[in-house]
Amino acid sequence: MKAITFDIETSSSVPLSRNDLSSMELTIVGVHDSESGEYTSYTKEELPKLWPLIENTDMLIGYNSDFFDIPILNRYYSGDLSKIRSLDLMVEVQKVLGRRLRLQTLAEATLGRGKSGDGLKAIEWWAQGLVEKVRAYCIEDVRITRELFDYAMHNGVLKYKDLRDIRDIKLDTSTWNTALPAPSMTHTLPF
Repeated sequence: MKAITFDIETSSSVPLSRNDLSSMELTIVGVHDSESGEYTSYTKEELPKLWPLIENTDMLIGYNSDFFDIPILNRYYSGDLSKIRSLDLMVEVQKVLGRRLRLQTLAEATLGRGKSGDGLKAIEWWAQGLVEKVRAYCIEDVRITRELFDYAMHNGVLKYKDLRDIRDIKLDTSTWNTALPAPSMTHTLPF
């Protein structure tokens, strides 16, 4: 099963209303391709190179991707990315724990390392013209998300720090790598 793990960066912070992402402009999309093992990134202008990769995947994997990354990225796509099967690790954790956790929290407890920055810094870097720094930050978030996915697949848990204790979040990963019939979707590729 081919999976694309991805993350996006934007040129502005999350609006006060989480339901209105229409004012947010995409800057970078970071991607990991499970078939090639490669990490790549794309600016808004480079998105035509990304679409064939996404259109040929069985699943999109992200963190807060169902409510943030996919809706924003979908504004730039001629089809409907919500038709592609997705696995949002934040949603999976929230189903079990009853609350949302930051990617940083899971990364520190599960992988023993944190993120290389934060989204607000990435916005500043973009405004300063530090495109390569934003690319590197975005790719690192993709790498962390992919490693969390792999850890959960192998161990059935992710970890988080609760005050002083490291606790397990038991996840049912039994269907995560199961290929499902492809839903009908609009492709940008010619047939």
